Amino acid sequence: MTIKPFTQFGGVEVPDAGFEKARIIVLPLCYEHSPSYGAGSGAGPFHILEASVQLERMEEETLIDWGLFKIHTLPPMTPCGSPEQAVADMKTAAEKIMAKGKFLLSLGGDHAITIGPAIAASRIYPNLGIVQVDAHMDLRDQWNGSRYNHACVMRRIDEEAGIPMVQVGIRAFCAEELDYVRRRNLRPVYAHTIDPADNSWIQEAVERLPENVYLSIDLDGLDPSVLPATGTPEPGGLSFRQLISLIKAVGRGRRVVAADINELAKIEGSQVSEYTAAKIATKIFIHCADREAVFPERGNP
Repeated sequence: MTIKPFTQFGGVEVPDAGFEKARIIVLPLCYEHSPSYGAGSGAGPFHILEASVQLERMEEETLIDWGLFKIHTLPPMTPCGSPEQAVADMKTAAEKIMAKGKFLLSLGGDHAITIGPAIAASRIYPNLGIVQVDAHMDLRDQWNGSRYNHACVMRRIDEEAGIPMVQVGIRAFCAEELDYVRRRNLRPVYAHTIDPADNSWIQEAVERLPENVYLSIDLDGLDPSVLPATGTPEPGGLSFRQLISLIKAVGRGRRVVAADINELAKIEGSQVSEYTAAKIATKIFIHCADREAVFPERGNP
């Protein structure tokens, strides 16, 4: 593990609550191994944190100042060794945080950063499901010589933890993955079935989830016109408002115990993608991590 200079989420304008008093823990996971196409996600957490400094603190829909939430950003973690060891190290780090009742937001990194925290969450919170926002199924048994590659994320989570999944925005997969979907009777929400004028699919997705939820947002789940800086951009993805509507519905209808945002690969000379990713993080804070502020009738985990 290597610690590098970093910016706390929100910068100096957002008070650092310290680990013990914080409700929300931000864990930067600077991990990238054998990218399929564009590289750069290993530095994604730094770019998201730097962009977060530019965010306004007032959320436009709820008029809540997310900067008042008790947030603590941990030093970046750079897992090394084999992919298996890296995943194990991230699982250990995440489990220590969640075992203390904290809401964990992990910032990646490639999508392999989800495996450890999601499995750790399933060990702490019974009856856990996972929402995967993604262009890809990530259900290959192995890719680029590893069973813990970003293209194998959901396969590992399913096989090792048996966490029920709702996959949203899917529009790229191979024959092996489609076969796995059929054998496991999975029901992805394919991007082409999402009607821009009808959000009924969101409630249907929420109703398929158990009480506790882990939320994983691969940024290529968004349309490249919204967020172009990702390793494997796929046309035909979610709009920003569709993603936020999903986050709000999951936060209202279920108890989100942890989340991650991954696969940011910065485009030099542009800031739109990292800023958008940081904005998504604040939506997760408001609608999932600190529900008592938004949904007092439901309370916090």
